[in-house]
Amino acid sequence: MAPRVLVSDELSETAVQIFRDRGVEVDFQPQLGKDKDKLFEIIGNYDGLAIRSATKVTEKIIEAAKNLKVVGRAGIGVDNVDIPAASRRGIIVMNTPFGNSITTAEHAIALMFAVARQLPSADASTQAGKWEKSKFMGVEITGKTLGVIGAGNIGSIVIARAIGLKMHVVAYDPFLSKERAEEMGVTKVELDELFARADFITLHVPLTDKTRNIIDAAALAKIKPGVRIINCARGGLVDEAALAAAIKSGHVAGAAFDVFEVEPAKESPLFGLPNVVCTPHLGASTTEAQENVALQVAEQMADYLVKGAVSNAINMPSITAEEAPILKPFIKLADVLGAFVGQVTEDPIKEIEILYDGITAGMNTKALTSALLAGLIRNQVADVNMVSAPIMIKEKGIVLAEVKRDKTGVYDGYIKLTVTTDTMTRSVAGTVFSDGKPRFIQIKGINLDADVGNHMVYLANTDVPGMIGFIGTTLGSAGVNIANFQLGRDKQGGDAIALLYVDGPISDDVLAKLTAHHAIRQAKPLVFNVD
Repeated sequence: MAPRVLVSDELSETAVQIFRDRGVEVDFQPQLGKDKDKLFEIIGNYDGLAIRSATKVTEKIIEAAKNLKVVGRAGIGVDNVDIPAASRRGIIVMNTPFGNSITTAEHAIALMFAVARQLPSADASTQAGKWEKSKFMGVEITGKTLGVIGAGNIGSIVIARAIGLKMHVVAYDPFLSKERAEEMGVTKVELDELFARADFITLHVPLTDKTRNIIDAAALAKIKPGVRIINCARGGLVDEAALAAAIKSGHVAGAAFDVFEVEPAKESPLFGLPNVVCTPHLGASTTEAQENVALQVAEQMADYLVKGAVSNAINMPSITAEEAPILKPFIKLADVLGAFVGQVTEDPIKEIEILYDGITAGMNTKALTSALLAGLIRNQVADVNMVSAPIMIKEKGIVLAEVKRDKTGVYDGYIKLTVTTDTMTRSVAGTVFSDGKPRFIQIKGINLDADVGNHMVYLANTDVPGMIGFIGTTLGSAGVNIANFQLGRDKQGGDAIALLYVDGPISDDVLAKLTAHHAIRQAKPLVFNVD
């Protein structure tokens, strides 16, 4: 029986035809995504679901999708898909990470011009029969400083366009190396310096816990007077109420927003303010971009449903059916090692070395490396997947090296990750035992044997007596249950580490109590997906 795909949002007829040409039966209902009850009723009949942003693939929809094998999102954002719920059900979630890049970058540049010259207000005034030349005094782009927050795929395109417009560009991106910045022709700066220097600021980062309200009232107080702010990335990156207050006070000269904290944006503190340009999330809305991502998602889904090939998957590595049983536990190990380092390392990474020892050296290390890199930068780039991670690492100018060698120790095979920043080198190694579960076997050169759980705590400290008792008492008093507790040290009185597998999240208050101990230098809560 031919696989069946439901298209519940607008896709072009060419994209729909790709499914048919590949032997996939298509039910094209482009308005269905707006009717969640009807979608819930019929989703169980399909092997694939092709969507844009209107369809919300909630846990409830996934529970009803008894036969669903793949969800394909025509676009980069997958915040309308419950990825953990899909993963638990074994449903692959695919996106098209680069189809909208040029279109979104061009929209940011267009909004920058619009807010620099007050074009929407001037247009409305003129068409109303007024002739208010003196009212709409603008500023030139040439020679001004553009601050780019996020120099990834879209941000780098904006940078190239801005340099072509004879602007000076400064960029803030924790993953941007100095070498890559020089190659792009930008000055790499810290966020406070960007705020102090920029005449225009444009944001091109995902919405994560670290980037939410990256421009808030405190940031606006540091910002150069007369700045104009453009956001075509994600709603929630800027505190809209704080920005509105800064515009009313005259500290901020204008803003141009394509995205809002609540969408559809029926109201916002920014609406109605002078020299504020607002558009309804048009970043990807060009004929070329919409067609590109539609064709790409149709090809990806058809290839998976017919051939079993996986590409641009958010929650599954790109591997063949033959490799899957062997690679699966080591893919998880690689992801865990990357996620560990990504969560405990705050400085920009300059170099990455991945060592494959023993049996891992003979595996599909491309898939393993992709999984490791995705885990490494997931804390900074929420939408990263195994396909986009290596490209992002390359774009940021981070040096990546793979080393393969025959078995050298007691383990049949293990993976070791070492990262280098301007101030430190950090390493972690792990292996997979016969139970198929990942384990940490070394951190910072200190040997240990630690289970991996969904919630963990990592402590780096000086080796002093009483540490076990202090940690246990502190967590016990806070009602935190320890499932597994591993310690290690390089020598008596030297560097020591503790890795704890706990039953749930650790609060900031508990972390503060742990770091109050004079010997503890670092305390980090860790989150892994090991279910």
